[in-house]
Amino acid sequence: MKDFLTILVVSTPVGSIGSGKGGGVELTIKNIVSNLSARGHLIDVVAPLGSEIVCRDLHLVEGNFSELAQNCTDDDTVLIPDNSVLEKMWEYAYQVQNNYDLLVNFAYDWLPLYLTPFFERPIAHWISMSCISSVMNRMVTKTTKLFPKTLAVNTQSSANTFQAKEELLMMGKGINLQQYTFVEKPDTQNLAWAGRISPEKGLDDAIEAAILSGRKLNIFGVIQDHNYWQTIQNKYSSSAYDYYGFLPTSDFQSKLGNCACLLMTSHWIEAFGNVVIEALACGVPVISYDQGGPAEIIENGVTGWLVEYKSIAALSKGLQKIEQINRYNCRLSVEKKFSLNAFADRIEFWFQDILQSQLANQK
Repeated sequence: MKDFLTILVVSTPVGSIGSGKGGGVELTIKNIVSNLSARGHLIDVVAPLGSEIVCRDLHLVEGNFSELAQNCTDDDTVLIPDNSVLEKMWEYAYQVQNNYDLLVNFAYDWLPLYLTPFFERPIAHWISMSCISSVMNRMVTKTTKLFPKTLAVNTQSSANTFQAKEELLMMGKGINLQQYTFVEKPDTQNLAWAGRISPEKGLDDAIEAAILSGRKLNIFGVIQDHNYWQTIQNKYSSSAYDYYGFLPTSDFQSKLGNCACLLMTSHWIEAFGNVVIEALACGVPVISYDQGGPAEIIENGVTGWLVEYKSIAALSKGLQKIEQINRYNCRLSVEKKFSLNAFADRIEFWFQDILQSQLANQK
């Protein structure tokens, strides 16, 4: 096998890299590209216009973004926007595929899965969210049967939502710890909440818990559902929270690190929860509903508290015990389990395994 691979990364179609619209997948793309490039792999990226990422070559595509999968309520209908950026990115990928050893798909969408058999080059699929539609469930099952070990998810919790859960690989995540400053003692007792501002993320639960505890909530993230955000503003006094928008990692971690705790209040099965390990890297303990990816990351009573789903009272009770958490243990847990090097090792092995399987099938 080659020591150094030539790879084309095909980005998420819901927003430009750096916009925050793609959620945690944007940070995942950046981390994979930067770390594998540092190891000598040649990585190009095709992404929507306006994207910002350091790579060998960045090919920008103009077009309309895909609707967020969680906003598509008709389970039997698949829609492709006119002048689709997803369609254009994969048209480009098809044209240039022979320049690469491997393609990597970061779109949570049926189309790249459907197209896989028509490509000569193998495609590694990063399934960034849990199953939320029968269409994705069927396509994931079909693709795993045709191309075993080419689909990866973040956590076992995410895998369990798919019919093909036994065939999906668990990759986890990793972050560059040098970008996160450990804060032993925060300057304030403010709480933090971070994520896309959309109903399934449960921001209102975090505000309610903050009000009950008598603390202010610092909110970080891009506003994806403006009607939901307006409802938040109408329902709660502005004295209950401060909104900081979507910040670059350096600015985000500096503000996050000076919070007493991060609240994770998702109303759906969170596939991982990048902000959880970002908070822990800063020494910030996390209180989360006991489900999804965060429940696999947080050590109850050591790096935070896992509480009853959708229970404001349970969140409030967790906040009463937050000072029991040693912030150093939070940082240590990320150093042990979620280093960027360990994450890149897993990704590198996965890619090589896909190529070895392809060579074996060609003999």
